[in-house]
Amino acid sequence: MNIIVSACLLGINSKYDGGNNYTEKVESLAKEHTLIPVCPEQLGGLSTPRYPAEIIQSSSIILNSQGQDVTFNFKKGAEEALKIALLNNCKYAILKSKSPSCGYGFIYDGTFSNRLVIGNGVFAQLLIENGIKVYTEEDEFLL
Repeated sequence: MNIIVSACLLGINSKYDGGNNYTEKVESLAKEHTLIPVCPEQLGGLSTPRYPAEIIQSSSIILNSQGQDVTFNFKKGAEEALKIALLNNCKYAILKSKSPSCGYGFIYDGTFSNRLVIGNGVFAQLLIENGIKVYTEEDEFLL
């Protein structure tokens, strides 16, 4: 089975600070499944490293910590990553929790104060709308 995965969870240095969020639990799935790494933020044209960004809840605009609107990049990247998921017939995704792209269930509130709110990142929401089951690295995977 093909599974779309946040690239940072597989040790690819695609995180905003230039690092990764390697998770052995996710990588171990490669023994039985084909894992397809994507970073929607990179696919949307953002560099690594880059300023952290959060979704401003009242407006659905995404601003980085410098106040720059990066909504276009996040939406474009989510659309490109969705194409990869669909081309590979992915029915499941394992994404980075709390991320403005990949967060599922909870994301940061847009104030850069480490407060969480109920919501989904741009890519996670697009996957859900296209019938792909989303998990984060914090979940138990029911594949």
